[in-house]
Amino acid sequence: MNASTEWEDLVSTALVGTDRRPLPGQSAGEIELLERAAVHTLRMRAGRRPVGGEPLSVAPPEEQPAVSRAAADRLARILGGERPRLLAEWLETAAGHGYRISPHLLPELLDQGAGDRSIRPHLGVLAGNRGRWLAGLNPAWSFLLEEATAAAPDGAGEAREVWELGTSGDRRAHLAALRAAAPAEARRLLAATWERETPDDRASFLEVLADRLSSDDEPFLEAALDDRRREVRHQAADLLTRLPDSRLALRMAERVARCLSVEDGEIQVTPPAACDAGMERDGIRAKPPRGTGERSWWLQQAVARTPLGVWPRLLGRSPGELVRMKIVDWGREVMAGWVRATVLQGDPEWARELFAWDPLADLLAALPPAEQESVAADFVRRHGLDGQLIMVLGGASAPWGPGLAGAVLQKILEVSGTQPWNLGELTKLAGERIDPALYGVAERLSPEPPIQEVAALLRFRDDMLKELL
Repeated sequence: MNASTEWEDLVSTALVGTDRRPLPGQSAGEIELLERAAVHTLRMRAGRRPVGGEPLSVAPPEEQPAVSRAAADRLARILGGERPRLLAEWLETAAGHGYRISPHLLPELLDQGAGDRSIRPHLGVLAGNRGRWLAGLNPAWSFLLEEATAAAPDGAGEAREVWELGTSGDRRAHLAALRAAAPAEARRLLAATWERETPDDRASFLEVLADRLSSDDEPFLEAALDDRRREVRHQAADLLTRLPDSRLALRMAERVARCLSVEDGEIQVTPPAACDAGMERDGIRAKPPRGTGERSWWLQQAVARTPLGVWPRLLGRSPGELVRMKIVDWGREVMAGWVRATVLQGDPEWARELFAWDPLADLLAALPPAEQESVAADFVRRHGLDGQLIMVLGGASAPWGPGLAGAVLQKILEVSGTQPWNLGELTKLAGERIDPALYGVAERLSPEPPIQEVAALLRFRDDMLKELL
């Protein structure tokens, strides 16, 4: 009997049971079945001939400093299941300092990075030369080879080499640094290689132009509206929407002027009857999501892509008045479009008014950080503990200062006496977002278990961040 046939017999017997199909040559029970399967497996592994090949190259020496032993030990604890939600903060902080992680932790982190895109940029820095060497040996880890490394270009010659030969991540990092220092030069650099870039890189590099965006960028972005890749066209349209005097802004203003007007103190709406080629070029998608009508979809997008400064001029009302006016028949679409436009354009005045109408995390995030804290703290004091409260707090930039921290801790204290079973997510969020230096405030506030749980998490983070200094 050859090895393949023997294994097939063992599998068949395991599937139907030893009583119904005894092993060939004897009547064996379950124990002997498992023993024979184990022996067969070992024999097959031991009997394979070695595969010839070239010796592996040696990993290049490291250039970055390693994290401290204490920091590495804490990362191992996090990976082992202690405070696992703090992994992203540990990685971001360590990468921000230009460290590399201990080699023995690389395989597990690279496995995580294979399934979690959000941590890949941090791993690009933290993995060091050893990590990139490993990524070249395992296709599942090859994503690392496209991420930015810790090394920054040192002079014009090296910068040119990075742009011409670097990974996508390195090139984007170089473009972002150049954009911050010399916006026009960064745009010219991108324009010079634009036709040779991959569609994914074109879309990624366009995002960099959001920093220090100006009317000087309009001709380049207007040309990008004709790109073959939809993601590139939409990224260009998003940026042009933020330029109130751009040609796209003027075209959108003309379109919405035919759709919205004020009559008898109410906003009257006539949605677009069709989505023509010009609308599609300006970022309006013709095909609606399932369950959404075409005209509803076109209207919402047209409103979202119109610069917010158009509305007071067109409708003769301030943002606060417009948000509170009655909108005949199509109110949901218009309001959704205004919310999207506010988030896209980062307009604090509209964000303030719309948040009062519908508290959304994205609107809170569009406010300046100091105002975010004040608005979020007021919302926490007035609102009960539910999913919406958790969502809104998710929009407040971390770390939370004393004002918001105090409001959240008081809310935890209030609810601990009435709904202690409902506090899980809020206590975790508080421990992860409050400034960890405030752990003493939480420790002194109350001996109640939920408050002390927050304090313990804050102290853990405080120690963690100090180890990474």
